[in-house]
Amino acid sequence: MRIVEGIGIGVLVLLAALAVLFLRRLVIARRGGTIELGVRLSTFLPGRGWSAGLARFAGDELRWYRIFSFWPGPRRVFSRRGLAVERRRSPDPAELLVLPQDWVIVRCVSRQAPVEIAMAERALTGFLSWVEAAPPGDPTPETRPYRYRAS
Repeated sequence: MRIVEGIGIGVLVLLAALAVLFLRRLVIARRGGTIELGVRLSTFLPGRGWSAGLARFAGDELRWYRIFSFWPGPRRVFSRRGLAVERRRSPDPAELLVLPQDWVIVRCVSRQAPVEIAMAERALTGFLSWVEAAPPGDPTPETRPYRYRAS
């Protein structure tokens, strides 16, 4: 009987964790201005290192939240003033195992570090418009700040 109780408690804990992740996603999406976005966190192996998440436009910032994280805040924050799109490309065959086929990968550069971001083709237009809509007189991409939350 104790085994059945232990299994039942384990299932309840798992369901509670899934409910928290689902509710977190709803809270982020409810604020508006969100898109599904993948960020490449590691480039050690070709085609690997992608993490799925939601991004929310908030003024001059793009706040990226990992989908499978209990952390309430964004994992990375990209400043519009600190981001310049270098190039775009389609996912290679290894990346198609983790990214949808209709997604586009953009390589963005800043003073500190380049970053690869993957998103749907239809979201790319809005993202590019947001990046280019920086106020006049902003510094060049080479001197713009880029910040992220390390974990």
